[in-house]
Amino acid sequence: MREPQPIVRVVVADDHAAVRAGIAAVLAADPSIVVVGEAADGRAAVQQATALRPDVVLMDVRMPRLDGIAATAEVVALGVAVLVLTTYDVDEHVDGALAAGASGYLLKTAEPDAIIAGVRRVAAGEGVLAPEVTMRVLERMRSTPQEAVAPPAGIDELTAREREVLVGLGEGLSNAQLADRLGISEPTVKTHVSRVLAKLGAPSRMRAAVLARDAGLV
Repeated sequence: MREPQPIVRVVVADDHAAVRAGIAAVLAADPSIVVVGEAADGRAAVQQATALRPDVVLMDVRMPRLDGIAATAEVVALGVAVLVLTTYDVDEHVDGALAAGASGYLLKTAEPDAIIAGVRRVAAGEGVLAPEVTMRVLERMRSTPQEAVAPPAGIDELTAREREVLVGLGEGLSNAQLADRLGISEPTVKTHVSRVLAKLGAPSRMRAAVLARDAGLV
């Protein structure tokens, strides 16, 4: 008998009421995902995250008062995960969102199942990127000349096991895939990931993955 899925509490931030209603309807297909709040701009998104402490904030990029990227940085600082859900897949927005600590970046053209799965993965402490975004990031990495980059602060503090975990993050592995590769349990993987993020000062595993690539570990 399958164990019930844990409840995931979500705040939806988008400046269009019809879009917020549509996203809420998509998430309602999974009875274990509950929309606990909505926000029509970035400042309201931060306020909702502060007051409600959801598991995930679904964040649009272009919003009034405070844009989604700036709002992401403030929400992540509260210890709340952010999944960007937007129309825009331009490099500036992708890089800005990941640097701000977003755990994922999906496009509004994604299938409902992909959005639901993305929310669940981010709530579980994992990361997710839209396939279109992943290809753009990889293409830019291939086309950008490699320059010497100073190792991120804290990387020398990582244990051998934590370095293995960081390499896996850089390769985009999930917790389950890391557990299988390293021969350890998923809870142990989560513990190692948390320690890696703390030592690197990285707000999310997506940011840690970027640091791993910048350091030449992947």
